[in-house]
Amino acid sequence: MTDTLDRLPPLREVIQRHGLAASKALGQNFLLDGQLLDRIARVAGDLAGQPVYEVGPGPGGLTRALLRAGAYVTAVERDARCLPALAELGEAAPGRLAVIEGDALAIDEPARLASGTRIVANLPYNVGTALLVRWLEAEPWRPWWASATLMFQKEVAERIVARPGTDAYGRLAILAQWRASAAIALPVHRSAFVPPPKVMSAVVHVVPQPAPPGAATATLSRLTAAAFGQRRKMLRQSLKAVPGALDALAGLGIAAERRPETVAVEEWVALARLLGPAPGGEKIQG
Repeated sequence: MTDTLDRLPPLREVIQRHGLAASKALGQNFLLDGQLLDRIARVAGDLAGQPVYEVGPGPGGLTRALLRAGAYVTAVERDARCLPALAELGEAAPGRLAVIEGDALAIDEPARLASGTRIVANLPYNVGTALLVRWLEAEPWRPWWASATLMFQKEVAERIVARPGTDAYGRLAILAQWRASAAIALPVHRSAFVPPPKVMSAVVHVVPQPAPPGAATATLSRLTAAAFGQRRKMLRQSLKAVPGALDALAGLGIAAERRPETVAVEEWVALARLLGPAPGGEKIQG
């Protein structure tokens, strides 16, 4: 059976017919511009015949673009109002769309998705950072996902790709750049969304790299939490509560008078490696 995606009604009509007003509580902002959605899908590369994971498809705008590109899409959606519209989309692309109703934060992705899956999503603003952190903390490394093409608020996107010495540089940049390469691929104006958010957005493309030299994620998390929790203070002050941190700084020749935003990713990883595994399981957040 051939796809009938080209016969689908416009997204605005689908939204109106199913009563899909964007939910602020769910962090929803819908993209309706088909050309822009196709551009976002192209950032992920050639998707023909490839498995793709989408979080928060809503009425299915980006889903349409992914299917038009030939992808086999698994989408997770917690808003039950959107399921009938997604079901119609699945009928138009037989066998190429599977929809999971639920919270993406509760999905066991490695158990449900094929290794090498590409993540492509206009992430709900209220869970976007938490999801990216989870994907970057995946064990073992390299992870189950081959790339992640993700829409974020522009401010968050800039934090992911920030370089040392900038105000945006912090824990999220360190985690992303430790294990992956990340770049802003496409700016998206607020006017492209319905309803328009108060902030600009950007698409970030993240590609996991080979396993870096060993450093416990929990240790790196603990160090950066302490340092960037007091980012205007010198390391000798912000890290004094982390056992062994000041001695490790000295051992690596990292001046304790420096501030955390001046310390490169490689230096943070070296510090975490020298300290070894940390107790507990602290996670890097934004």
